[in-house]
Amino acid sequence: MNVNTPVRESSAPSDNDPNRIPVEEFVPAEVSELDLYQKREKIYTRKIEGYFQRLRTLTGWPLLMGYFLLPWLQWDGRQSVLFDLPARQFNVLGLTFWPQDLTMLAWLLIIAAFALFTVTNFAGRVWCGFSCPQTVWTSIFMWIEQKIEGSRNQRIKLDASPWSANKFAKKFIKHSMWLAVAFYTGFTFVGYFTPIIDLSYGFFTLDIHPWAVFWIAFFTLATYGNAGWLREQVCIYMCPYARFQSAMFDPDTLIISYDQKRGEKRGSRKRNEQSADVGLGDCIDCQLCVQVCPTGIDIRDGLQYQCIGCALCVDACNSVMEKMHYPKDLISYTTENTLAGKPSKILRPRLLGYISAVVIMCGLLTYRIADRDTIELSVLRDRQALYYQQENGDIDNRYTLKVANKTQQSHRYQLSVVAPKELKLIGSIEFQVLSGEVVDIPITLRAEAQQQVRGAFDIEFKAQRLDTDNDIVSHESRFFSPSE
Repeated sequence: MNVNTPVRESSAPSDNDPNRIPVEEFVPAEVSELDLYQKREKIYTRKIEGYFQRLRTLTGWPLLMGYFLLPWLQWDGRQSVLFDLPARQFNVLGLTFWPQDLTMLAWLLIIAAFALFTVTNFAGRVWCGFSCPQTVWTSIFMWIEQKIEGSRNQRIKLDASPWSANKFAKKFIKHSMWLAVAFYTGFTFVGYFTPIIDLSYGFFTLDIHPWAVFWIAFFTLATYGNAGWLREQVCIYMCPYARFQSAMFDPDTLIISYDQKRGEKRGSRKRNEQSADVGLGDCIDCQLCVQVCPTGIDIRDGLQYQCIGCALCVDACNSVMEKMHYPKDLISYTTENTLAGKPSKILRPRLLGYISAVVIMCGLLTYRIADRDTIELSVLRDRQALYYQQENGDIDNRYTLKVANKTQQSHRYQLSVVAPKELKLIGSIEFQVLSGEVVDIPITLRAEAQQQVRGAFDIEFKAQRLDTDNDIVSHESRFFSPSE
């Protein structure tokens, strides 16, 4: 067809045309209701007691108390845990680490990652539900809210009611207590980087560094916002773990699941009526599992990334099953294979691989910490010349030795040199280095003329602590002399 030839447009069929096919616009309901920004609906959680909630107390509170108490404990006259950035030293339970030891931090982070993978592959998001700081602090804030504003129904009614003196008083007390907990959290966090006793004294005497004030205020507001206002939004939208957790799941991973075969068809019934008698499943559709969920999901819809594995719905459902005289664990920790009637394995290749990686890396890190040097020695050669030849024929090589004392006490050290030929060490053979200090020791190695030293060869400097025979560190270098 010639591209320059105009194309005649066909006339649109009329509504009375018998050959016209009627077309109706169809938009699926889930698409028509989609909103790119959906306003958060406040979740009013219901208080529930049970086995897993007691277990959460046993796992969460020790971590919480450890966080608040560790900076106040003393170890050998020093704060037990202090990351002293200005002094460039990190004190952890009697051990002192320096910037040169930061490679161990990478080891620690890798171990933590593989430990999280191991736990996730075995028991799903149990870390999120039982020990994650966001979960623990949110539980504290929710407990305060329940104590001040009452039960779930009372809180809903309070928020829906107009402002009054009673409502203002409850809200004021609640937010004041939230801010108090948030402030102590931020203050304690800064206490890990600034001696907390000095920080406390400076705070009450108004003699505190502006940066300390800034970081206390920052972490106070962050805690107040995350645990008091954002809550489940942190877990659902801000935490990346929810997005990639499924990559570590397998059919034998323990997850919170609803037994659909046993629970359906849902429906209410009298307390003493059996499910078979009324033609229903064991689920009485009481909605209690939804009301206790901190992320607001319905576990009966299947596994969802929003589920943090807190088992609140398990305790809630079990309490209802007890009242109905039905078997427990309609909602339970189980596996996909178990629900499908297949055998479930505890030990499987991926889990064993994760465990092996954690054990091996923990062993290597422990060895690295135990075998780390408390002395650091580095050697710098004189850049002006390879060697200096004296009038009497002696050959000198000049060096600067940097010696770092990585302990919390002052020590005296002795230098020595190991060489294939006789060399004379000229300079400070014995010296003292204070705790955390790095000293420069100028040293000259001399080969006397009668030794007839020629060419270049390897040498080794050694620094030994005088109060122990085991604390020795060495560093290799080179000695240069005329080739002829």
